[in-house]
Amino acid sequence: MALSRAGCCRVLWRLGPGPGPAAGLSRARRPLELPLPPRWAPRSLVCRLSTKAGSRSILTTLASKAKLVSGRYERFLERTFPRFYVLYTTFTKGIQALFLEVKEIRKIKSKMSHQRLSVQQLPYREMERLRQFRRDVIKAIPIGIIAIPPFANFLVIVLMYFFPRQLLIRYFWTPRQQVEFLDAYDAVRRGSYPHVLASLALAARSLPEPQLREGLQELCAEVQRGRQPRVAQLYALRSLFAGSPLALSKLRVSHVKALSQVLFLTPHLPAFFLRHRLRSHVLEIRHLDRAMLRLGVGQLSEEELRAACYLRGLNSTHLGVPECRAWLEQWLGLSCKLQASEASLLANSMVLLSLNYVRAKE
Repeated sequence: MALSRAGCCRVLWRLGPGPGPAAGLSRARRPLELPLPPRWAPRSLVCRLSTKAGSRSILTTLASKAKLVSGRYERFLERTFPRFYVLYTTFTKGIQALFLEVKEIRKIKSKMSHQRLSVQQLPYREMERLRQFRRDVIKAIPIGIIAIPPFANFLVIVLMYFFPRQLLIRYFWTPRQQVEFLDAYDAVRRGSYPHVLASLALAARSLPEPQLREGLQELCAEVQRGRQPRVAQLYALRSLFAGSPLALSKLRVSHVKALSQVLFLTPHLPAFFLRHRLRSHVLEIRHLDRAMLRLGVGQLSEEELRAACYLRGLNSTHLGVPECRAWLEQWLGLSCKLQASEASLLANSMVLLSLNYVRAKE
């Protein structure tokens, strides 16, 4: 009995493709007979892409509008309230610089953790960044404590406006304030120099060795007359600062307080803490000096050069770059030769090398 055409097709489909033209026909038809994905899948994907593109365009539009409004607001402040405009721009730039600095500090900390590095093994710029950021955080602690009580923000704003040098960190100083505040800090530091020289001259009288005693007395007299000491002259007296009465643990309390003020450390602590802080700070500068020597003084930018001189006792705000570089090289020539036990000589040399250098330029 003859099968109909439809019946033959059903039989061939059940038997499956075989060799010959029927197999090719079956393979050709198979992609058309595969189950299609659900109808909602491509539509949802298109919706997601369109939503993302739309949100991005909205964010871009909002950012451009905010930038336009901010620019108009700044121009209005500049025309109407020029003094407030300076404070406003200083604050906004300070926030941005502080945010970038926090990111850099996190990178340095992560690098130290992954590579198991100590602070002394870091390059000079990273070591200096950690030191300065730590001092900024310590300085910001009081204003953070004041801002804890409710509704204390207005008091904080008033205090920051009237006492910017004492309460604000360097990111929120105007360029004019930076010069003024550095001069003010240096005036306090230079006020301690006569006490350091008087303490050195007093300690020289009790030295047992006549040759070293006369050498230190002559050095103090030359500095008081306005002469600049030589590095070789200071290095020749290094043995005096390893034992009594000029070792850091044997210095008089008044001498330690004067040196603490020279290094911008508070002198209002017990003698034990004063000596400990002074020693750790001087050794930190010594580690920075060695890292700087590896980098090279010629690689420092003008800002880094002036900051390095200022930290080591020289007010570099009114000096030229060649003078700052010459003084810093002179300082490194002494600092990198000394041992950790000679921290007292390094602290006193900060006064001896910087006092008359500026006096000769005035």
